[in-house]
Amino acid sequence: MSFNSWTFGFFLLVVWVLYRRLGHRQQNEMLLVASYFFYGCWDWRFLGLIFATTLIDYKVAQILNDSQSETFRRWLLGVSIGLNIGLLAFFKYFGFFSSELQNLLELLGLGIIVPRLDVILPVGISFYTFQTMSYTIDVYRRELQPQRNFVDFALYVAYFPQLVAGPIERAGRLLPQITSVRTPLPNAFSTGLYCILYGLFKKIFVADSMAVIANGVFGSPIESLTAIEVLLGVYAFAIQIYCDFSGYSLIAQGVSKWFDIELMDNFHSPYFSTDPSEFWRRWHISLSEWLRDYVYIPLGGNRKGEVRTYLNLMTTMVLGGLWHGANWTFVAWGAYHGLLLCIYRKIAGRRSKEKQNQVARWLNMFLFFHLVCFGWLLFRANSMHQVVEMMTALQGVWRWTPLGKAIAGMLVFYAGPLILYEWFVGTSTQTPPPLSWHWSLRALLYIVAIELMVFFAAPVPSQFIYFQF
Repeated sequence: MSFNSWTFGFFLLVVWVLYRRLGHRQQNEMLLVASYFFYGCWDWRFLGLIFATTLIDYKVAQILNDSQSETFRRWLLGVSIGLNIGLLAFFKYFGFFSSELQNLLELLGLGIIVPRLDVILPVGISFYTFQTMSYTIDVYRRELQPQRNFVDFALYVAYFPQLVAGPIERAGRLLPQITSVRTPLPNAFSTGLYCILYGLFKKIFVADSMAVIANGVFGSPIESLTAIEVLLGVYAFAIQIYCDFSGYSLIAQGVSKWFDIELMDNFHSPYFSTDPSEFWRRWHISLSEWLRDYVYIPLGGNRKGEVRTYLNLMTTMVLGGLWHGANWTFVAWGAYHGLLLCIYRKIAGRRSKEKQNQVARWLNMFLFFHLVCFGWLLFRANSMHQVVEMMTALQGVWRWTPLGKAIAGMLVFYAGPLILYEWFVGTSTQTPPPLSWHWSLRALLYIVAIELMVFFAAPVPSQFIYFQF
């Protein structure tokens, strides 16, 4: 069994009805069962893996808290992190590195055969692995008390709205909401409904439509494409990945509000950023903060001189790129963003944003958006060879073709209203503004959004991009 929108809706309805009829302890037990059922519907064989990871970190955290030997605690933390990283590396990177090692041996003329395994990637493993690692590290730092109730901790790890694609929630924020008796959130239903419908609109109406363009451009022979078509294809993917991922995060937030649990905001209009530091405060915020707190700062952050700061930035971003997948394009994407952070820190970072006039801010925003788009070219390309091909095509003849005009029209129709709406929300003092409107206006907005999703949806829906990470 696998989930589509209808089966998930029915699943959510059943869980919510049962949830409202139970006490706090029974609610947690029921949510844990529902979360394991939800995960098992993707592939039941990996239920044992997430359970084992949960059990190991549950016990390790308790021992870390109770032990007074710093040597033993460091050793135990190293074992825990090694096991988590080892599992992640095996499932996500074994095939990639064995293939690259085989290529290297063949290049050197050595007839050694490297073992190859076709390993299925467990959905969401990067998210829940980082989540449990942050919990163990926080307990080791004595910033967090370990959880003594296994059901509560297991629910923290497997909580179904954010299990397969985040956000990566910290234990210090999510666990108290699980362990304490939950009180109804103010306007939980209306706010949750807004988040779910907005997330679905981003995914179904915008992201899936942009996927048609991006997949067509990146899947076509490069000699059949003009420079404008390549550029528009990159634009389409930039919009697709943002609406796809932020749409999922919004749906997760909305569903959680119906269970009186608050998930963190994971996106905040990132394409309105003017520099890479601002971008990473707005894009995939939970991962950005995780990398900052558990990689960049432990490496020394900006406390050990300029050269070391640049090295720490590059290391952090390369690891962030590798987190996304086993491909040199992801490594290049991470290194590219690390380089942007270093350059802006050296040059543009000296200028105060408060002193920029509106025209300068718009120009900086326009420039940085295109720098981000080049990063998305690295991210989306099937290989570094395709990156070179598409960069070469961008230097070709710039002329409008019927296909280019059709793509441009689709970009304006599907993405234009969203860009204007996000700008409106970003400049408003009320967030989100529709929740302050009269219910009749909200209902009209929701009806229009639903009609657009029904009548202008892409012919072939696409899976959420970050499910593969």
